[in-house]
Amino acid sequence: MEKRKLGSQGLEVSALGLGCMGMSFGYGVVEDKKEMIKLIHLAIEKGITFFDTAEVYGPFINEELVGEALKPFRTKVKIATKFGFNTRGGGGLNSRPENIRSVAEASLKRLQVEVIDLFYQHRVDPEVPMEDVAGTVGDLIKEGKVKYFGLSEAGVKNIRRAHAVQPVSALQSEYSLWWREPEEAIIPTLEELGIGFVPFSPLGKGFLTGQINENTTFDSKDFRSTVPRLSAENIRKNLVFVDFIRKIAERKNATPAQIALAWLLAQKPWIVPIPGTTKTHRLLENIDSTAVEFSKDELQDIEAEASKIKSSGDRYSEGSAKMIDR
Repeated sequence: MEKRKLGSQGLEVSALGLGCMGMSFGYGVVEDKKEMIKLIHLAIEKGITFFDTAEVYGPFINEELVGEALKPFRTKVKIATKFGFNTRGGGGLNSRPENIRSVAEASLKRLQVEVIDLFYQHRVDPEVPMEDVAGTVGDLIKEGKVKYFGLSEAGVKNIRRAHAVQPVSALQSEYSLWWREPEEAIIPTLEELGIGFVPFSPLGKGFLTGQINENTTFDSKDFRSTVPRLSAENIRKNLVFVDFIRKIAERKNATPAQIALAWLLAQKPWIVPIPGTTKTHRLLENIDSTAVEFSKDELQDIEAEASKIKSSGDRYSEGSAKMIDR
C-alpha cells in the first residue's frame, strides 16, 4: 500500500489506517479478542501500518488489545493513542500536565512499547492552557517516550497555539463526503502549517456504506443511538447522500464505502482516513478503496453534485458537542 506523510516531522504511515475503537468500545459489544487480533494481523498483511486507539476506549482494554496484537510487528507499524479524559473517576476532561504524564506511562505499558508513536490530545481542555499541553508532550518527546504530537477535534486557534510550542504532526477530526466543515478553516490551516489530517468516521459511522436505513435500530449501548444525524427521521432525509454515492460506485465498479474513502484520499496527499471495522470482508473492502482513482473531471462532478445536497441532523449529541473546540 502507498505510504503517506503526516506532518513535516517525519511520521510516515500507510495511506489507510485502522481505527480499533469499535473492537472493544462504543458499539455496545466487546468483540472476541482472538478474532480481533486475527483481524489486525490481516490488516498488517494487507499493508496497513497505522493503528488508532485511546486509553478511554474501554477504558484501557482497547489499548491492551492493540498492544498484544501489534507486539510481534512493532518495527513495522505506528500506533496512535490519546490522552485527555478523566478515566479514573469523575468523568470530563483532564489535560493537566501531571495527568498527561500519568497516561503516557500507563499507555506505554498497555501497548507494550518503549515509545508512543503518535500521542493525541483527545479533546481540547478549556481549563488547561494549550501551551502547557504542548509543552508537556514536547518534554515527553525529548525524554524519548513519545515520537509525535497530535490533536483531535481542535479548532484553528488551538492548533496554532499548540504548533507554536511543539510542532503538531497530525490533527484527527471527523471528515467525509457527509461532513465537510473542516474544509472551511481547518484544512487550509493544516496545509499552511504542514500538519497531516486523519479523518475519523470517514464512512459516516457506517451510514455511507449503504447498509443503514430508516428501519435500522441501534442498541442502547451503541453510541450511534445518541447521534441526531442517525435518528430514523434524519436517516430518511439523508439517504439522498447514499443514493448519490451509490450511483458513483456503479460507474466506478466499486462499493459506496470504497467511493467514500477514495474521495477522501483524493483530496490531499497528507490525508489518512482511519475507518474502523470488526469484520474481515469490510476490512478487505476498505483496503481496496486505495485502488479507486478519480480524474480531475470526476472530482469536479462529484463536488458539483454533492454541493446540492444538504445533510440533516447534528453529528454529536448535545453533551458530546460541548467538548468540541471551535
